[in-house]
Amino acid sequence: MPMNFAGLFRAFEAMMAVREVAKRFTAAPDSTAQATSPAAVQNLAGQLEAPLTNVVVAALKEAFNRDHARLELERAQLEEERRRAEQALRLELRRQAADRELGRLRLLAGAALVGWIASVGMFAGGIGGASLAARVLVAAGWLFLLGALGMAFTAQGQVSAATADGDRAVTPPAAQLSLWLLMAGLAASAFSLLL
Repeated sequence: MPMNFAGLFRAFEAMMAVREVAKRFTAAPDSTAQATSPAAVQNLAGQLEAPLTNVVVAALKEAFNRDHARLELERAQLEEERRRAEQALRLELRRQAADRELGRLRLLAGAALVGWIASVGMFAGGIGGASLAARVLVAAGWLFLLGALGMAFTAQGQVSAATADGDRAVTPPAAQLSLWLLMAGLAASAFSLLL
């Protein structure tokens, strides 16, 4: 723990100066000093040292209290910085998860659109020879693929809203529905070729 050594040294120097003065009184006997007894001189030195000791103790207590308060402030600042860093890490991880989910949803939307365009082209190419069951399956496939496209766009909006709101899950239920609709649409389009 760092201490206020300047105040401590000043108090020590003052104590030494008083001690030197007390020694001069006891070592330099003159006509007035011979009348005083050594006990009186020691009593005078003891009276001077007691307040100086109290001053030194008070200065040390003040230095320790200041250091303790400063350390508590630094500890609180470090704790606040740690909390902010953890919050920033959580937000960054959430943002990365949302980016991954948006990429997956864009892929689903693209696949649904390409599947729908392919099934329209396939239907337009074989319109004369298609049976009624094949036409119904192609129409169901179109509905499923367009539904998958719509659900993918809806889920992208929900992911963007969930990123701003930290309490909701990043993967919305519409994302799973979009995947199932895409698979059903592609399956219906593929089965229509068999009929």
